[in-house]
Amino acid sequence: MKKIVLTGGGTAGHVTPNIALIPKLKELGYDIEYIGSYEGIEKNLIKETGIPYHGISSGKLRRYFDLKNISDPFRVQKGWHQAVKLLKRIKPDVIFSKGGFVSVPVVFAAEMLRIPVVIHESDMTPGLANRLVLPKANRVCCNFPETAASFPEGKAVVTGTPIRKELFSGDADKAFSFCGFAEKKPTILVVGGSTGSVSVNNAIHHALDTILKSYNVIHICGEGKKDPGKDGLSGYAQYEYVKAELADMFALADIVISRAGANAICELKALKKPNILIPLPLSASRGDQILNAQSFEKSGYSKVLNDEELSDDIIISAIEEVTANKDSYINAMSGDSEEDAVSMICSIIEDLYNQNYQ
Repeated sequence: MKKIVLTGGGTAGHVTPNIALIPKLKELGYDIEYIGSYEGIEKNLIKETGIPYHGISSGKLRRYFDLKNISDPFRVQKGWHQAVKLLKRIKPDVIFSKGGFVSVPVVFAAEMLRIPVVIHESDMTPGLANRLVLPKANRVCCNFPETAASFPEGKAVVTGTPIRKELFSGDADKAFSFCGFAEKKPTILVVGGSTGSVSVNNAIHHALDTILKSYNVIHICGEGKKDPGKDGLSGYAQYEYVKAELADMFALADIVISRAGANAICELKALKKPNILIPLPLSASRGDQILNAQSFEKSGYSKVLNDEELSDDIIISAIEEVTANKDSYINAMSGDSEEDAVSMICSIIEDLYNQNYQ
């Protein structure tokens, strides 16, 4: 039995591409196990797939001063020891890492045990975790051609981002019923990232009365970020988080308003959904979402708004602009031929496996 360990966590974007690979890896005969953090978002997402899950100690890699910066290196060191012990027991043939801080001790442990590693970088510029593990990786899968150019020659391959197949089989009528909508109107789906965005939520809430005159709105707010005062508002359905229902909501949506995480925007592109991107500002990020959004806007896939400049008028104007030009956005996304990222990545994994056994 071929064996692979998947790792990655911290946000849904570091987990869902791993989930997208699972059916194909099973088809290729791999026994799959997952290493993540003790209680990160990845734990519940992976357990729902039925894949064995192992939690290890991990520390966040911060770029700012925090007292936890003193203790977290010790957590990372503990996680490395735990990862070494787990990998010795599991004996995987390959490691696939989607990034996030929990992946660092796993990849370092894999290098010590001489287990080949494939890493995936979704953003335009590599994240800190992936920059740390890059020297340990045998191959690097990238989402953007610009990213591949920043890696050593021969190590990086532009594969795109794996998309979960179930997202393509949504039922718009199911979403309409699930959300309790009474009137058939164009629908806007608002997604503020896996943890929810306060600024995006606030901007939508402020403009909601005007938006609801012409649209139904599905709003995925993030845990603990619903507005109880807006429950029961006609044409408005808000949720902290959705799982299986997301595919149906995508099918119903005419426009999507989203943060600009690489996995999220690649799903929008694959589904050919006209969209408004509101990337995380530099004050709250390393700027990766801004670069992602700029690339999509340049390609004609998206309308981009600055987080710091959000207002009712700007949100409503953007919705009107995207509605008026939705066909041009769809055509731009349809005209870009794209390889199947799942097949490409699994082929790279297979190549590494076969090299080990030649």
